[in-house]
Amino acid sequence: MQGTGPFTSTSAFCAKCGSILPLLQEFGHVKCYACKAIYDPESFSNIKFNYTIHFNTVSTLNNDNILNMDNPEGPVVERKCPKCGNDRMSYATLQLRSADEGQTVFYTCVNCKYKETENS
Repeated sequence: MQGTGPFTSTSAFCAKCGSILPLLQEFGHVKCYACKAIYDPESFSNIKFNYTIHFNTVSTLNNDNILNMDNPEGPVVERKCPKCGNDRMSYATLQLRSADEGQTVFYTCVNCKYKETENS
């Protein structure tokens, strides 16, 4: 990485000012938004991003886990499932959008395991 500074950093953060760096595009350089330090694409060759979101995967549903109401996937609230009509769903939240926007709520029916999302 180019640039020197007081920070010992992984390649996801600027070594000069410590700010998080933008994602590497297909070509070109990465420029720090805060201090304008420039990094070559080769600096990021060892970084791999791998995200997997399983959402209503049919292969994960079977008779053993469909009716398992003893192990909900999170806190349970009163919310009607649009698939089976059950009035209880568990939920989990994640901040997927920018920090000045609301969080995303993932609901899972405790009866049929149907999943849906809501942007709050």
